[in-house]
Amino acid sequence: MLVIIGILLGGALKAQELITSARVRNLISQQDGVKAAYLGFLDRFRSPPGDYGLATTNIAGATVNGNGNGQIQSVLGGGTIEEHIAVWEHLSRSGFINGTYTYAALPETHDSVPTNAYAHTRFIQLIDDNVYGTGGGAVRHIIKTGNQIPTVIMAEIDRKIDDGNPIGGMFQFSTYNGGQGGTPPTPTGAGGCYIAGPAPSWGVPTVSNCGGASLL
Repeated sequence: MLVIIGILLGGALKAQELITSARVRNLISQQDGVKAAYLGFLDRFRSPPGDYGLATTNIAGATVNGNGNGQIQSVLGGGTIEEHIAVWEHLSRSGFINGTYTYAALPETHDSVPTNAYAHTRFIQLIDDNVYGTGGGAVRHIIKTGNQIPTVIMAEIDRKIDDGNPIGGMFQFSTYNGGQGGTPPTPTGAGGCYIAGPAPSWGVPTVSNCGGASLL
């Protein structure tokens, strides 16, 4: 009987490990796909998606233009439109990502922004800002996963594609709330997504509301 229980437990743990690995792969694939689309768009149009000032002229089906200043910005960040939402219309209408997205002002919707590959109710974001890691770093283009992703998943992604440090390297912690009034991930402390210190690390595996950002 003990042998049977051991076999069943071992099988359950292996199944959970396989599920976790698949989710990690899906999130990495999504981040890589958005990065490739961004770079492809930049190469073709010589402008970041969302910010492109001639989108309605040169992209069939595009409904809005960015201000062409080289940065993907929100209205609060200096954009004339929500360029971080226009990104998805520009990328989809020019054939760089699957699906069809149509620009609309905030809040994000399933018609205007794709969701992340883990929590399909939370939106991803491509934007120019410095809201990553501990915050206050250099403003740059960032792909944010959105929230509601467990720490154990974030840690594995970071180990696979970067350095495992949630506040350093090219993949870092993000407080982006996934849109539509979502709860922002907590950085540190009780329920925090990472542990600060001389050797920062992703926190307790059971913390479920975390997110990350790929720096471009």
